Amino acid sequence: MKLYTDQNLYFFWILFVSKIYLYSIVIGTLYHKTENSLIVRKTKKMKTPPFLKPGDKIRIVSPAGKVKEKFVLPAVKWFEKQGYRVELGEHVFASHLQFAGTDRQRLEDLQTALDDPEAAAIVCSRGGYGTVRIISKLNYSKLMEHPKWIVGFSDISILHACLNNHEMATIHGAMPRYFFDKEGTPNENLQSLMQLLTGKGASYSIPAAQGDRQGRTTGELIGGNLSIISSMQGTRCELNTAGKILFLEDIDEFLYHTDRMMHQLKLSGKLKNLAGLILGSFTDMKDNESPFGKTIHEIIAEAVEEFSFPVCYDFPAGHDGKNLALAFGKKWELDVTKTHSTLSLI
Repeated sequence: MKLYTDQNLYFFWILFVSKIYLYSIVIGTLYHKTENSLIVRKTKKMKTPPFLKPGDKIRIVSPAGKVKEKFVLPAVKWFEKQGYRVELGEHVFASHLQFAGTDRQRLEDLQTALDDPEAAAIVCSRGGYGTVRIISKLNYSKLMEHPKWIVGFSDISILHACLNNHEMATIHGAMPRYFFDKEGTPNENLQSLMQLLTGKGASYSIPAAQGDRQGRTTGELIGGNLSIISSMQGTRCELNTAGKILFLEDIDEFLYHTDRMMHQLKLSGKLKNLAGLILGSFTDMKDNESPFGKTIHEIIAEAVEEFSFPVCYDFPAGHDGKNLALAFGKKWELDVTKTHSTLSLI
């Protein structure tokens, strides 16, 4: 008797193909493209680098714009006085065009710092422009073996995004030039940074601001400079914002540029599934001879009006002097009320 007819073989073939298809869907949940992101992310727990203690090494590098010694050396002296060892990148004060050395020099310094098993933190000397020119050439394998804190803001936002996508927590915070007041006394920027670096946590409370949208939420904090985040769309460093609290700040941008970038985030789905939104300082914003007609608050309010997540305006972080440190990739609680907003590290 014939056990397998042509019809049976066809049935078994369809069943086999169906199983392979279903299996691929299951595997695809680990490596997939969502409506919110082009980033391929593994479902792993976020790595938190060890907190600093006296005797640890801090490396200072310049991955972007060139910097003068007078803006960095006071920070070196202060760190050493607190008991830390400080090592400067070989080309930290180099100059090539507007950069701190050539792309190769900046890449070598940053890669050396990332690979250093003794380093507990890497502090970027300044922002400016240039990190994007070397970001694709970085190798994070040794950093994953020996996690360390990366500190900086502005142009360093692209480094935060890439490392957060690699499940590594980072710190959006002031850089050496902004550590001290006019008398050379450590300011709140440095104090808040050291609170996070040494594991003492953070809880900030600010007065209510115009446009705040009340609510309480928790989520992983990500973000940085709006212009940088906008430029990362479609790249490996594109942010995955779903379920996250997004922080944004910017400087020296035209109002209509800001409006366009906010609508870009909206159209690409980056605002749709946010847990919350925090707006830092938008410093020295510019307008055209023919006025755009809307303030920063109005531009952002319009972009997020159809969503219901809490929104906190005027958070003291960014380019406007006061720059409170924020741990990106870590969970925070945001509570926006009629009288104040509170942001606390969980």
